[in-house]
Amino acid sequence: MAKGKNTTVFYCQSCGYESSKWMGQCPGCREWNTFVEETVSGADLRGGGGAVGRGLDRPKPCVLSQISIVEENKLLTGIGELDRVLGGGIVQGSLILVGGDPGIGKSTLLLQVCHRLSQGGHRVLYISGEESQVQIKMRADRIGSFSPEMLLLCETRLDVAADIIRQGKPEVVVIDSIQTMYNDQVSAAPGSVSQVRESTGVLLQLAKGLGVSVFIVGHVTKEGTVAGPRVLEHMVDTVLYFEGDRHASYRVLRGVKNRFGSTNEIGVFEMREQGLEEVHNPSEYMLDGRPENASGSVVACTMEGTRPLLIEIQALVCHSNFGIPRRQATGTDFNRVNLLMAVLEKRSGVQLSGCDAYVNITGGMKITEPAIDLGILLAVLSSFRSRPLSPRLMAFGEVGLSGEVRSVTMAKQRVAEAEKLGFDTCVAPWGCAEDCKKSSGIRILGVKSIQEAIDLLL
Repeated sequence: MAKGKNTTVFYCQSCGYESSKWMGQCPGCREWNTFVEETVSGADLRGGGGAVGRGLDRPKPCVLSQISIVEENKLLTGIGELDRVLGGGIVQGSLILVGGDPGIGKSTLLLQVCHRLSQGGHRVLYISGEESQVQIKMRADRIGSFSPEMLLLCETRLDVAADIIRQGKPEVVVIDSIQTMYNDQVSAAPGSVSQVRESTGVLLQLAKGLGVSVFIVGHVTKEGTVAGPRVLEHMVDTVLYFEGDRHASYRVLRGVKNRFGSTNEIGVFEMREQGLEEVHNPSEYMLDGRPENASGSVVACTMEGTRPLLIEIQALVCHSNFGIPRRQATGTDFNRVNLLMAVLEKRSGVQLSGCDAYVNITGGMKITEPAIDLGILLAVLSSFRSRPLSPRLMAFGEVGLSGEVRSVTMAKQRVAEAEKLGFDTCVAPWGCAEDCKKSSGIRILGVKSIQEAIDLLL
C-alpha cells in the first residue's frame, strides 16, 4: 500500500467489529444494520510489525501462584454517594466512564468532584472540549471557591492534552467529553467510531502507565446507552450512568460495571442551585408526600446493589368503557404487570378483564426486581376493592404463575430498612419470615400464596 493512501473501512457501532465491506448483520454481535463507513489512512492500518519488529522487549509469562496481591489505593472524593458507587473511592490508574442524558448533571457532578479533591490538596486537571473557560467558571462559582490545585484546559486535540497530562502528572483527569476529542492519527471525524475507540485507547495507556485516574464523559443515544462503539464500555474499568428526569430535582447515579466493587450500586442526589446534594436516606426521600388512607397505595422494598430502597407503588383500577381494557405501567415492566394481573384473576378469582389498570412507581424510579411483585398485586387489589391498606405496612416477595409467593434475597436488610423508617408490619414470603422474626422488632406476616395475603389484608 502506498504511503499516505486512504482506504475505506466499515465498523460495527455495537461491538466495534471491523470489516473491509459493508454487511447487513455483524458477525461479532449478530446485530443488524450497525455498520458505518469511515475513511482511515494507510499508516493506521499497516502497524509496526509487532513488539519484536519494533525492538521492544518481549513480555514473559509469570507464575500465577507467585503473584502478590497489593491493596488498591483508593482516593476518597468527599462525596459519599459517589464513593459508594465506585466501591469505596477512586482507584489509582482507573478509567471511569460517566454517561447520561444531556443536561442531567454529568459535568456538574464531576466539577464538584474536582472541587472536593482540589480542596484536599490533590492535583486535578479538567479538560473540556464542549465549553469555554468562561462557561465553566460561571458554573464553578455556584459550587464554591477552587484551590490552585484545580487546573482547567479547553482543548479538543488529544495529542496536546496527552502531552500536558504527561508533563503535569495530575492525580485525577476529567475529559468532557470523549466525543469531542480528536486524534490526528485517525482521519475520521470527531465522535466517530474509530475516533472514540482510538482516543479511549490513548487515555487508557496514560491511566495505566502514569497511575492517573481518568474520568470520561460520554454522550448517550436515544436508547439510553453510551454513544459510540460498544467496545468502549469493555475498555474502561468502571461504567456509571447518571439517570433521572432532567425536569425533576432528583438524580440517580448507577454503577453498571465496576472492576473494583459491586455493580448495580446507586447513589441518589438532588439538584439544587449550588449543585448536586447527596440524599443520605433515599427511602424517606422517595416516600415524601405519600397520601394517607388512599386505596391503591402500597410500600414495597427493592434492593439496589447492597442498599434497600423503599418505594411507593400506586395502582388505579376502574371499569372500562371500551371492549378492550387499557393497561399502563410506569417505572416497571409492562409485560410483568399484565402477567401478575392474569395470575390474580386466575388464582384468586378477581375479575379484572373488564377494567382499565394503571400502575405507577412514584419518584420516577425504574424497578425491574421481581421482589416488588407482591406489592403490585396488593396495590391493584386495593384499588379494585377501594380498600386502603395500613400506611405502616410494607410488602415484598416474588409471585409465581401458580400464585405462590417465593423467597427473595437479603430479606433481613429489607425488614431492617422498614423498621428504621417506622413501619410496624411487614408482609414477606413464608421462607423469609422465620429468619426475619428473630432479628426484627416489627410484626412479620409470612405468606405462602397471594390468596393468603389477600385473606390477611383485604
